[in-house]
Amino acid sequence: MTISATKDRRMARKAAFGSFLGSVVEYYDFFIYGSAAALVFSTLFFPSTDPMAGTLAALATFGVGYIARPVGALLFGHLGDRIGRKKVLMMTLLMMGLATTIIGLLPTYATIGAWAPGLLVACRLLQGLSAGGEQVGASLLTMEHAPGTKKAFYTSWLINGASMGSILATSVFIPLSMLSEEQLLSWGWRIPFLLSALMVIVTLIIRAGVDESPEFAAKKAEVAQAPVVEMFSKEWRAFIVVFCCALICSVSSLVMIFGLSWAANNQNVDRASMLSAIAASQVAALICQPLFGMLADHIGKKRIFVLGSLGCCAGVFLFLWSITTGNIALIIFATVVLKGIIYSAPNALWPSFYAEMFTIRVRYTGVGLATQLSFIIAGFSPSLCYALLGGGSDWLPVGYFMGGMALIAAIAAMVSRPAAEAAPQPALKPLAAHG
Repeated sequence: MTISATKDRRMARKAAFGSFLGSVVEYYDFFIYGSAAALVFSTLFFPSTDPMAGTLAALATFGVGYIARPVGALLFGHLGDRIGRKKVLMMTLLMMGLATTIIGLLPTYATIGAWAPGLLVACRLLQGLSAGGEQVGASLLTMEHAPGTKKAFYTSWLINGASMGSILATSVFIPLSMLSEEQLLSWGWRIPFLLSALMVIVTLIIRAGVDESPEFAAKKAEVAQAPVVEMFSKEWRAFIVVFCCALICSVSSLVMIFGLSWAANNQNVDRASMLSAIAASQVAALICQPLFGMLADHIGKKRIFVLGSLGCCAGVFLFLWSITTGNIALIIFATVVLKGIIYSAPNALWPSFYAEMFTIRVRYTGVGLATQLSFIIAGFSPSLCYALLGGGSDWLPVGYFMGGMALIAAIAAMVSRPAAEAAPQPALKPLAAHG
């Protein structure tokens, strides 16, 4: 192996590790807000004579982050396609870390009145803007550094970072539950937010040592002046395909939001048991995602994505039916099979699979905007599932709806194709003399 090849492989690993850490930070920061909104923000920032009104107001600010994500995808996608992936990723990481740290230092409603919830919402908007550009940019930097035969495996670690960040965001509040209510409300709730600053510093140091994407550097002289305009005029088919493929993420919302709520509130399933099933599926995903990445590099990303999406079509019925049985062992089994194993196939592949559908000129904008808009639908899918129940016990309409989303993703993946980058034309050879 040449010195250059060794350096390239080392840089690819550093890019993957930096993306893994960045994804941990992004999802940790994004979801500790949700935990805090459910536990303490209604008291600290939205005091009301009606406790339910305060809780709803606090949880509404959690949704603000999702609304801001497509705006962040458009903004940072434009910058990423114009000035490069690395510079934008440093910005998104700093923005996320700064917003989260400020939340941990904010005075409460009791101190500054209505300014407190206003500042909290502003910080949440910054988190959402950052999240809209962070994960896509990190996936592109990793994929464009990775060896050609290992792109799916390298980018699957970005998804593992998201899983790890979600686990940490949930786990960090467990020891805080041992504090008295006075301690939790006075200073305990701030600790998870301030811990984020340490993770951001470490990740910035790692990312600072990663070179710009070699693919972007090679095409830097040919950057699009208006990536979003070019994308919609020339690569709109890829946008629609990726948007439809990204609907598969609704499966995660089905398990982690609708499934948890429906099981505990409507099917008399112990909440702790349901949380244990979800936690077990997350651990299984940490193992399965890199394995599916390696497999896809050998037999093809499209094949694994399609098979995984079709598997989710059947898996959602198994998951919903298991909840109606009340059998904890069966629920854990079905949750691990669907969320931890089957869903891990398309989830592990999307960073590299989607990116290959766009040319380098509009890749950041195309992947970012298509996925973030699709994620909004996934965010509302639990509410749609409850609407389909209609207050009754017939869960089959929910299964048909979620299975249909997975089927749309599978069909979109079937008709997808990689972007055809213009190949350099060979130099004309002089005509040979004949005679």
